[in-house]
Amino acid sequence: MKLWKHIEHLRNTAPLVHNITNFVVMNNSANALLAIGASPIMAHAKEEVPEMVKISNALVINIGTLDPTFIEGMLLAAKTAHELGKPWILDPVGAGVSHLRNSTIQKLLEYHPTVIRGNASEVVAVSSATGIKSKGVDSSMNSSDAVESGKELHKNLGTIVCISGATDYLISKGQIFEIQNGDPMMTKVTGLGCSLSAVLGAVLGASGADPEAIASVVAYFGISGELAKGLGPGSLQVQLLDHLYSIDQSTFENRLKICSYTW
Repeated sequence: MKLWKHIEHLRNTAPLVHNITNFVVMNNSANALLAIGASPIMAHAKEEVPEMVKISNALVINIGTLDPTFIEGMLLAAKTAHELGKPWILDPVGAGVSHLRNSTIQKLLEYHPTVIRGNASEVVAVSSATGIKSKGVDSSMNSSDAVESGKELHKNLGTIVCISGATDYLISKGQIFEIQNGDPMMTKVTGLGCSLSAVLGAVLGASGADPEAIASVVAYFGISGELAKGLGPGSLQVQLLDHLYSIDQSTFENRLKICSYTW
């Protein structure tokens, strides 16, 4: 697979990505987008959301810190993106933990996200919230435990499903990418999954719903984490941005660990 072309295209395109995300990760996500070559908009006021979606190339919705005002803005943004045919990502942080999260997810799914990205327990919880029969939620799940739920989500909703973990899985029509880049130290920094969702918004804005392009950015993010490991979580957080900005084709291709198969 020649995946570098997708990274190069993203950098050359410099897509504008509208993020409605949680308070914990706003700065991290915006900086990750800038580092990879995109431009962020971090706006959630319902009064301006339709205008922001209209001028953006993609939308990312992250439900990490919900409140009624945020929910209203999220639903309006998703509705606008759906009506305009703009690609958008749902990051269902904490899915399955509360009724508020589950009900918000159910409402957002009515607007057909292009991509759902979460860890194994979140993907299984989203599957359960939609009425799809799946395994129960377990925070200790491996990413592979959620693949069947991801397949069912894709079959029922048509959405591309990205499951993050020690091994990342990207599930699309008839194809699964399996990506083994990344480092365990990345789990010690809050919000890196949220940053991944943000940069996946960038590749959606540049290349649309192209599974190979999306998989290339999942791998690129993981490689950045490997190179950023350093002394610990503090240095990783800083150096991740440096590597998102600076990785070249040779480094990417030499460290890439990806395969794909049909289902």
